[in-house]
Amino acid sequence: MQKLLLIIILLIGTQQLVKAQDFEESVTTEDLNLKNYAKDTSAHALFLNEFGKSRIDVVGDDHVRLIFNYHARIKIFDAKGLSNGTIEIPIHHSSNGETTEEVEDIVGTTYYKDDDGLMRSSPLDVKKVYTVKDYKYRSTVKFALPALRPGCVIDFSYKLTSPYLDEFRNWDFQDEIPKLKSKYEVHIPAFWVFNASLRGGLKLSNTASEVERECFSSHGAKCDCSHITYEMKDIPAFVSEDYMTSPKNFVAAIYFDEVEWTNPYTGAKTVVSKTWKDIEYQLKSDEFLGSQFKRKELMKDRIVAVIAGKTDSLEKAKAVYAHMQKWFKWNDIISIYSPDGIKKAYEAHTGTIGDINLALAAALRAADINTELVVLSTRNNGNINMLYPVINDFNYLIVKVNIGGKSYLLDATDPQLSFGLLPLKCLNDKGRVISLDKPSYWIELSGLQKEAITRTLDLTLLENGKLKGTIVNYYTGYDAYEKRKAIKKFNSVDEYVENLDEKLPKVKILKSNIANLDSLDFPLGETFEVEVDAFDNLNHNKLIFNPFFWGKVTTNPFKLQERDYPVDWGMASDERLVLTVHLPPGYAVENPPQVAAFKMPNGGGMYAATFDNVDNTFTFSNIIRFTKPIYTSEEYPYLKELYNKIILTEKADMVFIKK
Repeated sequence: MQKLLLIIILLIGTQQLVKAQDFEESVTTEDLNLKNYAKDTSAHALFLNEFGKSRIDVVGDDHVRLIFNYHARIKIFDAKGLSNGTIEIPIHHSSNGETTEEVEDIVGTTYYKDDDGLMRSSPLDVKKVYTVKDYKYRSTVKFALPALRPGCVIDFSYKLTSPYLDEFRNWDFQDEIPKLKSKYEVHIPAFWVFNASLRGGLKLSNTASEVERECFSSHGAKCDCSHITYEMKDIPAFVSEDYMTSPKNFVAAIYFDEVEWTNPYTGAKTVVSKTWKDIEYQLKSDEFLGSQFKRKELMKDRIVAVIAGKTDSLEKAKAVYAHMQKWFKWNDIISIYSPDGIKKAYEAHTGTIGDINLALAAALRAADINTELVVLSTRNNGNINMLYPVINDFNYLIVKVNIGGKSYLLDATDPQLSFGLLPLKCLNDKGRVISLDKPSYWIELSGLQKEAITRTLDLTLLENGKLKGTIVNYYTGYDAYEKRKAIKKFNSVDEYVENLDEKLPKVKILKSNIANLDSLDFPLGETFEVEVDAFDNLNHNKLIFNPFFWGKVTTNPFKLQERDYPVDWGMASDERLVLTVHLPPGYAVENPPQVAAFKMPNGGGMYAATFDNVDNTFTFSNIIRFTKPIYTSEEYPYLKELYNKIILTEKADMVFIKK
């Protein structure tokens, strides 16, 4: 799935020398007349050409900067492709705004045919370019090309100047729409060394390099540059589908990781690419991470009352965890660091992911619990580079406690998470465990937990054509967490039940009971006494009933012919439905539900539906089970088929009729 292309910038072998350059050809009538893309007729838009260039150089104010130029030309086929005419350019900056990336030289034009079939152009008004602040460290420059319409061609370019030389620009060859050509050119002075890796399943159509003599000069410091060109042609669109981690794990792209750099003026060399031992030391010694983890004395007095009277380590750990969940409110900032320290965050009752979980870790250590940290990358952030340790790959921090030969992973940022349960976003590949008394090591995060739902319906058909009885829903693991979150969105349980009653067709909830709503360590139970109207509006001699009240599957989430990346649920799951119906004398089931049995290879999952009828009582059971958190591309067709079976079974109504 991933092909590695290692390039140490200073050690380039003899290769073909090619001068890359921006595309200069004009938009033609052929471009405007193009109705679709022959290799993907479903595409709503198409990159006709794309060019990027990054270089490290001295700018006008005599500072060394990373300069990125971008130019794209896109054909828009239909109304759904018009969204490609709205451009967003993320820029990063320090919290005080003193160090920032800047975007300038924005130029854009829309080419289209008027009512007489003549080519027209409409230039972008730069006054309509604006910047929106996303959060403390990032803003977005936005603009929309003018005169957008189906059939038009847009052409735009800009320059981005960045002070962050270590964040050399990566390049995505693949996008949500296909591309005819995409070329990326880099110029890197010998003072800086990077590793470059090609990710995704596509191959470069061309790569070339040359050495540019004395291309960099500043205050007497001179050096050669590596000039490298990467190119792809006829690039298919990357189609995202349900149940996947970050697209950047699979999109064809070139990534750059800094290895080392030499100060041009002093000659001092800084090694950036480190071993895992270096990363461990850096995290442990960091003022806003490791130093906060060690502050157990700060938390000692604060947890005295929390663990008072508790002698069991697990009981203490659960008490400290529950206290932290109630004490803090997450400020929605994902970071492994505590930027102002856990003392300030604790007093403010709010903080980042790092603030809250570092405070939790320090408090657990204060309670004499064996505690470690785990740094990880969330599902949306992408997988960690296992070959070249990059500290910036980590964006999330959780806590690991070891009690009685068993480990528990904790995240105190969500009050609905039970002890030892993680949010789905954390179940991504591996995490690195940071301990104060032993070397760091990897821990698997995928497949650590499960989710399960059991629904039991016991109903009796009455002479008036209504089904009356009890429905019990039983949620465990992650499903219990999701259900608690759904209920807590309402002001009260009664309001939740009212809303549920309104959403269920032909079902009237007579009584209800929610068990263990606030007891997070126990399964959540829902019991409803219900009355179901089974009358057929067209034929009152028939009674119609479908037992799939909740989460009925009507659409197959897997639609691709082939999927080149895994299906990643994050965890195994088990969903069961057991329906028992008692019929009065003289009634029968005219068309019983379909019986089905489907097993995936190697015990990967199953779907089964059974029907038994004894005297005037029948039982229908339905099981959907996925035993693995991740399924390969080879297993994809079996998942598609399993879902087709589910849809067919859940679509069919049961029909009761008098004999």
